[in-house]
Amino acid sequence: MTVIAVIPARGGSKGVPRKNVREVGGRPLVARAVDAALAADQIDAVYVSTDDAEIAAVSELAGARVIDRPAELASDESSSEDALLHALQSLAADGVSPDILVFIQATSPFIDPAALDAAVGRVRAGAADVVFSAVPTHAFLWRNTPDGAAAVNHDAAVRPRRQDREPHYQETGAFYVMRAAGFAEARFRFFGRIGIAITADGDALEIDTAEQFALAETLAERRNR
Repeated sequence: MTVIAVIPARGGSKGVPRKNVREVGGRPLVARAVDAALAADQIDAVYVSTDDAEIAAVSELAGARVIDRPAELASDESSSEDALLHALQSLAADGVSPDILVFIQATSPFIDPAALDAAVGRVRAGAADVVFSAVPTHAFLWRNTPDGAAAVNHDAAVRPRRQDREPHYQETGAFYVMRAAGFAEARFRFFGRIGIAITADGDALEIDTAEQFALAETLAERRNR
């Protein structure tokens, strides 16, 4: 089976300008994502889908191939699925038809290549059609209603101990491994049999704010000691 990784990384970012080329631990975010994918034994090729010349140059320097994404698929309203479907179409035009698609988000700076390999292995073996990264949580979730706060994932009248509660799982957003044909048909990242790749809390950080960049830099410094 052919396994390719696609990393969507557009140039526009309102929350943190030029986010995908900002550095964490001395490496641009998009380069860190490329590094993780290249280090995974189960991934045959790594592509970055971008509309931005600087991101393209950084990605190629890191060892990825670049897919030029049209501007209409790189707006604030464009979805990751839009970029992935365009990537598959572009690859098909070049005669590349992957069996497994690994969707990696550059905003997750601490992706473990071994976790990517394990997730690919599950899809390759037919154990799941999609495997996504997540962390377990025992958090008590609430939502606001016109009548006040209401419990979401628990009975507000019962407060079981953490060890007595079944965990829920929160997507980290780091990676999604899926059958390419199934994704092309569903046009959405979740379809068929869905599996969870439980990742370490330390690998789960997703960067969307300046404060999270600062936290990521601190974590990177600790890991490099």
